[in-house]
Amino acid sequence: MIPRERRILWRMATRLRADARRNRAALLSAARQVFAEQGLDASLDEIARRAGVGNATLYRRFPGRRHLIAEVFAGHMTAAVRLAEQALEHPDPWAAFVGYLTRVCELQATDRGLAELLVTSAFDDDERLAALRAVAQQRGVDVCTRAQRAGRLRPDFTRHDITLLMMANAGVAQHSADPQAWRRQLTLVISGLGAKTL
Repeated sequence: MIPRERRILWRMATRLRADARRNRAALLSAARQVFAEQGLDASLDEIARRAGVGNATLYRRFPGRRHLIAEVFAGHMTAAVRLAEQALEHPDPWAAFVGYLTRVCELQATDRGLAELLVTSAFDDDERLAALRAVAQQRGVDVCTRAQRAGRLRPDFTRHDITLLMMANAGVAQHSADPQAWRRQLTLVISGLGAKTL
């Protein structure tokens, strides 16, 4: 092969790699938007359309829905872990608990896909998501335990109650006409969680 042909092939391969990167980035961006709006069962056709690519391109990059969900939400779950770790560094255990709970509920209220992911184990067969979910849950429990040891959070609040609270928050966020209704519900819940209310 002559040098000129090599240069042409190299440019073509480089352009294809750049196109593939752009398509992948566009698909992930569109998937974040669509899953946030419509939840985890959102149409993959809609994601491809918003990304400006064909369905074949989507399936070439992500063989199935679960692969796409794992790629989109790994970052979200990492953020949930970071929120809990920041709360554990806060000097006031009760303020840390309230701040952590408020921020997680806010993330849930603004992203339907994340709201669903936080309360389901349906994607635990993905090792990365399952591991991040387990760490996020354990750190959340640590935030609660710290507030309980400080005598601020009622002692009967358990890991199961966190899940119930997340489920309730997701329901309010999804079904209320008021996009801030979840804040009122959370305020009422928090007012009943202080140890002094027992």
